[in-house]
Amino acid sequence: MDAAGPTPVATVPAFDLRISIDGTEPEIWRRLILPETITIPQFHEAIQCAFGWQDRHLYGIRSVDRRGQSRVIVGPDDAAEDIDAEPASGVVLFELLGAAGTGPALFEYEYDFGDSWTHTVELVGRAQVPEGTIACVEGASRGPVEDSGGPGGFRRLAGILSDEEHPEFYEAAEWFANVTGERAGAFDAGAFDLDAVNRKLGRLSLQLWPQPVTSEERDAVLRPIMWFLENAAGEGLELTQSGFLKPAMVRRTLDEFGWYDEIMGKGNRELNVPDVLNLRLHLLEWKLLLKRNGRLVLGPLGKRGLREPDALWNFMVETIGAPNKDALKLMTRLAAYWLIQGFALSYTQRSEAILTALEATGFETRSGDPIPESWARDIDRTVRESLDCLQLTAPAPRFRRSEQDLTDGGLKFLLQVQALLGDS
Repeated sequence: MDAAGPTPVATVPAFDLRISIDGTEPEIWRRLILPETITIPQFHEAIQCAFGWQDRHLYGIRSVDRRGQSRVIVGPDDAAEDIDAEPASGVVLFELLGAAGTGPALFEYEYDFGDSWTHTVELVGRAQVPEGTIACVEGASRGPVEDSGGPGGFRRLAGILSDEEHPEFYEAAEWFANVTGERAGAFDAGAFDLDAVNRKLGRLSLQLWPQPVTSEERDAVLRPIMWFLENAAGEGLELTQSGFLKPAMVRRTLDEFGWYDEIMGKGNRELNVPDVLNLRLHLLEWKLLLKRNGRLVLGPLGKRGLREPDALWNFMVETIGAPNKDALKLMTRLAAYWLIQGFALSYTQRSEAILTALEATGFETRSGDPIPESWARDIDRTVRESLDCLQLTAPAPRFRRSEQDLTDGGLKFLLQVQALLGDS
């Protein structure tokens, strides 16, 4: 009897769409293949990913649907109520487009009613895609910069950033870096990275159609913790008289994970390698490790984690997703959202967003004075240090990590954290 082959991947009917932003020179466009049954909010998210938007503004659709009826659809839904438009939720893309030559062939999607970025959505044809998949097959030019003033404003910005001799260059470069988190020197209006777009769309697909965590993904995310626990098994890890890891263990950890970019001074002292120190302190805080007779030994939770990696995964989701302070819960929500959406916020943007969120949630100082920026930095650092104990991204020097580096396992972990925070 012949061995069974791989299980065929199910496919679903899809639309092949060419989406272009009106008034852009050179033209900014993408060709997307999307399941025809996705909702308009999901379609909106796909456009946001494909063009590099950051979902900061309202959006709307103007269309004549398959039945010949004019439709004005607005999202999010609460905004639709305010302007007497049809809410986006519940509307399916299939309603707005017919087969080529037999129904509506295009409609308009507008993002940011102030800057008025109008995207023309044209039906190229029909396709089949693997179930739970959105893909980009072609495109040109980088997406516009958020809040740059529409097509005309973006053209002007691009012209300034391409000329270091322009009298407004340094002012524009600083604004660009603050808004995008990117260096102005790397700006290229004609750049288009198809692989990067599809990585973003792949992450979006996993959000829209969740998949279970595989054992390989689990082990990759937990690798720093599991490796440390494995090394502490048995007699444990000997500590110095001051309570630090022995230099040989510091060096082994450094070599195992390649954390060379964080070294300050010699790479065989914990105080010189913040990543190693951070991991060891968190394992103690989480009681996965215990100090006993000058050694680090496995605690009951650590022993169980080695035996049952799934239990360790669940423990880490619950630990990261349920901090004991409201400010840390808020910060974890923000950090998870930014990582999942792939937002590379600048240092200034990040601090401002945290302060705004703290104030909007009702946090205040006892004196009634404005919340100091140091509060934002402190809670940001606390959450970052917890997340740094996991391998959520593809291995790379930390100073070069970007939104493109989040792995599928890392995304699934953060989605579970996000779901837990939503229930808290």
